Amino acid sequence: MRTPVDSILLVLLASFIGSFGAVFLKAGAARIHLGIRYLFLNFKLALGVALFLFSSYFYVLGMKHGELSVLFPLVSLSYFWALLWARVFFHEPFTKRKFYGLALIIAGIAFIGIGNR
Repeated sequence: MRTPVDSILLVLLASFIGSFGAVFLKAGAARIHLGIRYLFLNFKLALGVALFLFSSYFYVLGMKHGELSVLFPLVSLSYFWALLWARVFFHEPFTKRKFYGLALIIAGIAFIGIGNR
């Protein structure tokens, strides 16, 4: 079974959308107060959850016709997006260790993709 390109693109889209879900979860978490009422009234937190659910839709569509061993590692590209969004939205610094970790993730994805051929 070969994995179609459209399945790969759907999983990559899911990864991209899901990374924005993480951004809104972090932004919403900063506003959590002691009362549970605030948890349900937190728009950013709700948007983060909604984005994760929305990304799952594309993830499932991509998985329908592709190989799990090829597609699932692509989800880890959300770490790349998270590193970028952490810098853009939260002004977190880029460090050598973060780049090394990201390089290992990307190398792992490449090795898994190569190993599938």
